[in-house]
Amino acid sequence: MIPSDRLEQLRQRLGYIEAQMAEGAGDIAALGREYADLKPVVAQIDEWDRLQSDIAETEEMLSDPEMRALAEDELPRLRARLPEVERALQVALLPRDAADARPAMLEIRPGTGGEEAALFAADLLRMYQRYAESKGWRFEIVEAQETELGGIRDVTAHIAGEGVFARLKYESGVHRVQRVPETESGGRIHTSAATVAVLPEAEEVDIRIDPNDLRIDTMRSSGAGGQHVNTTDSAVRITHIPTGIVVTSSEKSQHRNREIAMQVLRTRLYDAERQRADSERSADRKAQVGSGDRSERIRTYNFPQGRMTDHRIGLTLYKLDQIMAGDLDDIIDALIAEHQAAQLAEMGA
Repeated sequence: MIPSDRLEQLRQRLGYIEAQMAEGAGDIAALGREYADLKPVVAQIDEWDRLQSDIAETEEMLSDPEMRALAEDELPRLRARLPEVERALQVALLPRDAADARPAMLEIRPGTGGEEAALFAADLLRMYQRYAESKGWRFEIVEAQETELGGIRDVTAHIAGEGVFARLKYESGVHRVQRVPETESGGRIHTSAATVAVLPEAEEVDIRIDPNDLRIDTMRSSGAGGQHVNTTDSAVRITHIPTGIVVTSSEKSQHRNREIAMQVLRTRLYDAERQRADSERSADRKAQVGSGDRSERIRTYNFPQGRMTDHRIGLTLYKLDQIMAGDLDDIIDALIAEHQAAQLAEMGA
């Protein structure tokens, strides 16, 4: 049973936020974020209340001879909806990851498999680009190193929009591909892999970086030839000495490069802190969907059979072409549902 006093507190909190925003009082941005989080929760509370009232009123109608037949017809339908509405309310009340509303940094690196792994990494990058486009998110390549055959050695992208990290955080891990490489004359299936990491973007208030802990190097950007070759030292490499984390950016503007590199560094340090905190809270994070363990093989893409399998939840879909074209909602929705079910189980709901 959901405590009614807790539901009423949430309803009152929403009313207070609405009043504060109407008066222009307080931190409007912070109030706006809390309002956006709380509004759908209170809407779910209201739906649950309405259904409870409808059931109670219909049960009262049973004692009225003129209304009894109507009530007997309506009650089963109302009662059948109750478990579904109660579960939706329980899900709405689950603790939220504070980072869910943040933009994200996407990092993809080839694993085992040589050039084929690099080509697969490029395929994954395109898959996420197309998914971002379908969601109306902004997708920006921050840093990329390509191979001569069009593969990816290393890529970092920034993704901004509504609910970016909330949906993409389940993508972190090892992605495995099984297919016949274009360079394979014998038609043999090769297995290779790429690692995906999705990190919530950090703000300056999240991570304080001591300037004395940084080594900043500027490097000459290679030009296309002629008089403009190596005329500016624009590329920036920043090393965080305590952790050994190295980030680079090679846009045309040195000032912009420093800004981008610092943002990536903050995000990686923030992610490391989140990982540490999660490890302390859970004795077995590998059992959790979305734990972010990047050494875990999470998914296999089998091209000969047109099959994708997510090993964490045992989901298999035979629509690999659509998935590689950015159709990821069925996978992500299933992962979110599994994660919510695990949370509800932990809470004894």
